[in-house]
Amino acid sequence: MKLPPQLQQMMKEIQKMQKKLEEAQKLLEEKTVTVQVGGGMVTVTANGKQEILSIEIEKELLNPEEKEMLEDLVLAGVNEALRKAKEMVEEEMAKITGGLKLPGGFNLPGLF
Repeated sequence: MKLPPQLQQMMKEIQKMQKKLEEAQKLLEEKTVTVQVGGGMVTVTANGKQEILSIEIEKELLNPEEKEMLEDLVLAGVNEALRKAKEMVEEEMAKITGGLKLPGGFNLPGLF
């Protein structure tokens, strides 16, 4: 059964977009975001796969009396790094899809 020309063209466009998305996914794995919290006392770096790559803590915070503050700063830093990583992925995907909004619950594998 042969598809109508419009459907054939649509399938070609979908295949092109899929290839671009796969390329973008590979690039995003290498891209990183870095955030600092607590006036630079804690620095967190995450990648486009939304994985935490590193957490740096200034020596002054390594005091048992500052345990709660350190925990709060690490938590804040991780959450902010993940938020920025997600934002970076969404921006890159919007470039490829032309701002095409995917239906609710439809996520691109490995990206969200």
